[in-house]
Amino acid sequence: MHVFVTGATGHIGSAVVAELLDAGHQVTGLARSDQGAAALQAAGATARRGDLDDLDGLRDAAAASDGVIHLAFKHDFDDFAGAAETDLRAVEAMGEALVGSDRPFVITSGTLLLALIGQGGVGTEQDTLPGGPRVDSENAVIALAERGVRSSVIRLAPLVHSNLDHHGFAHHLINTARDTGVSGYIGDGSNRWPGIHTLDAARMYRLALENAPAGTRLHGVADEGVPFRDIAGVIGRHLNVPTASIAAEDAGHFGFLALFASLDNPTSNALTQKVLDWQPERPGLIEDLDEGHYFGALL
Repeated sequence: MHVFVTGATGHIGSAVVAELLDAGHQVTGLARSDQGAAALQAAGATARRGDLDDLDGLRDAAAASDGVIHLAFKHDFDDFAGAAETDLRAVEAMGEALVGSDRPFVITSGTLLLALIGQGGVGTEQDTLPGGPRVDSENAVIALAERGVRSSVIRLAPLVHSNLDHHGFAHHLINTARDTGVSGYIGDGSNRWPGIHTLDAARMYRLALENAPAGTRLHGVADEGVPFRDIAGVIGRHLNVPTASIAAEDAGHFGFLALFASLDNPTSNALTQKVLDWQPERPGLIEDLDEGHYFGALL
């Protein structure tokens, strides 16, 4: 299968590209720079220069492919609504190119969106939201199932972790603890965040591309929910800084994660495991953090 991948040079995208190539697929990856294009070519993929604002280019690349995996997103937390609108336009452009083809279209969302609306309990793949930033993209892609597209959405855990991760949320929490001298959590820290190893996530994207039924929501989750205080505890131990509670009114301690640090986001992957015949195989979040690779540069 010839697969067009956006976000192909990022943390998760580079692992997805490797997974696809190892499985015998051909890959064309979206590259915003000469450096990104060179990295794709070195990996054995074809580079297509462009970005999420190049709607004609995205449309053409999707039309020329046998399937699309969409991972790119403008991670601008100062204008999250604007970034989500860009994502929606990109999704619509690629989706239109696939209408009536029965080709797969896999996009990315996040489990934290379920926690933001306060549904309570463990989030499942059947939970839906009426609309909002990123949710609109999710719903638009699911709707393409009625128009001849084998569409699916992977809601990723906020902590996608491995030694391939160089800029994710785990690094932000570590850098915050290093810079402030405290590895913190809000309140009693009992709120839970799910996690997944990068390589387990990459395999899930490949399986979704190959097998997910049209209109499927999937959860990119291995650890259903790790208490935030346990995450803070590992970080504090490795950095040799105290682990301490942060008052809710001082959540700015966490920078751009201030809005999310207190969210309780336990998330099930039960349906995903059945639909894709997928099970996580790599280390869980706490085990991976304890391996020390996140802290090597700080030792």
